[in-house]
Amino acid sequence: MLIQWFPGHMTKAIRNMQEDIKVVDLVIYVLDARAPYSCVNPEFAKLIGNKPIIYVLNKSDLADQNQNKIWQQYFTTKNSSCVMLNSTQTNSSKLLISKIEAMLKAKKEKYDKKGVVMINRAMVLGVPNSGKSTLINNFCGKYKAITGDKPGVTKGKQWVRIGGVFELLDTPGTLWPSFENQEIAKNLAYIGSIKEEVLNISDLSLDFIEKLRNLYPNLLAKRYNITLDGEPVEILQKICESRKFLLRGGDVDWDRGSHTLFDDFRKGRMGQITLDRLSDYKIKD
Repeated sequence: MLIQWFPGHMTKAIRNMQEDIKVVDLVIYVLDARAPYSCVNPEFAKLIGNKPIIYVLNKSDLADQNQNKIWQQYFTTKNSSCVMLNSTQTNSSKLLISKIEAMLKAKKEKYDKKGVVMINRAMVLGVPNSGKSTLINNFCGKYKAITGDKPGVTKGKQWVRIGGVFELLDTPGTLWPSFENQEIAKNLAYIGSIKEEVLNISDLSLDFIEKLRNLYPNLLAKRYNITLDGEPVEILQKICESRKFLLRGGDVDWDRGSHTLFDDFRKGRMGQITLDRLSDYKIKD
């Protein structure tokens, strides 16, 4: 199954970002901690340029804690910082605010000497459904940005003023025109960054089962009280039978079983899971 999804509004969004990036001081790059490397849009590299970056490993409570530490180290460089948080948790933005202040300290001191109040402007980037808008709502303390549990909820840019010193630009979740690496495309589909309407969920679930069997076999077996012998389609059948997902006549309800599999994963019912590994992409820790 070849995965490609790049609706028209994303082309427009990238064009707008190319203009908006000129007026921001730094970039807040929101990544889903369960597939952080897969969430890095190669189209954004030229866009960001030399702007300081704060990578946010969002939904880190749902990810493998050992892998969180590895990826946090990977995304921390001379020009970037990385924080782990859960944007749905109250006051989780405090850690991010302190990082912003630290990265812009030199610029603030320069403005202070001139007696000028500095407004910190940040652009919030990320793939669809990464939690950008929820993070901004956490900053605000009230619901100013639009949120949803489906990719593509934020269709246009939104500037949000926070107190008197911060302005955040929420941007639409954006993918890239072509997925050269289909494993990355699958990871994005697994975490819900690609609309299910353009996917074959049953086929995708078989690939997902194979991946989980390799990475976290105990979690998969424990969740559904099954053995993992056989082909992925046989394992999916076991899942359906264990949950009594049967149609009239006793046939297996493959569709319900596939959707349940992804719903359990995305809501953390299986346990803490990270799909990306440094070794998958031939990059060094």
